[in-house]
Amino acid sequence: MLRMLRERMHNEEKGFTLIELLVVILIIGILAAIALPAFLGQRQKGQDSEAKSNARNIVSHVESCYTQEQDYQQCTNSAQDLTASGIPLGTGGGQVNVTSTAADSYQVVGTSKSGNHFTITKTTGNFVKPYTCDTGGKAGCGTGGKW
Repeated sequence: MLRMLRERMHNEEKGFTLIELLVVILIIGILAAIALPAFLGQRQKGQDSEAKSNARNIVSHVESCYTQEQDYQQCTNSAQDLTASGIPLGTGGGQVNVTSTAADSYQVVGTSKSGNHFTITKTTGNFVKPYTCDTGGKAGCGTGGKW
């Protein structure tokens, strides 16, 4: 083997053999197979964090609206305070939805682009703790469906 390499060097043959190229491609493939799932998991965590942040931020706007209206039913997706917040409202991925069935309660659901739902509920003037989410133990959702 060494003799062949020496002869190749003396004959001034340059370049890589097919076997050498295949080994390098195989190594790159193995590294990509290891890194890709880790990257996708981090992406889902980031999307979930955005949904949680949007849900928390819209709660501040709902409470601000309530100080003027004194009725949470007037502080849903169509309220001026919420539409002017810059937070995307709706039920799709990356959006937040606010619903209210009584003057003293409401529910905020932040939907992640990854499909997880993060819920903040306030009933009779008190927040229901812990906040809940769909996929317990995955990405931005803690064990038992709590965040």
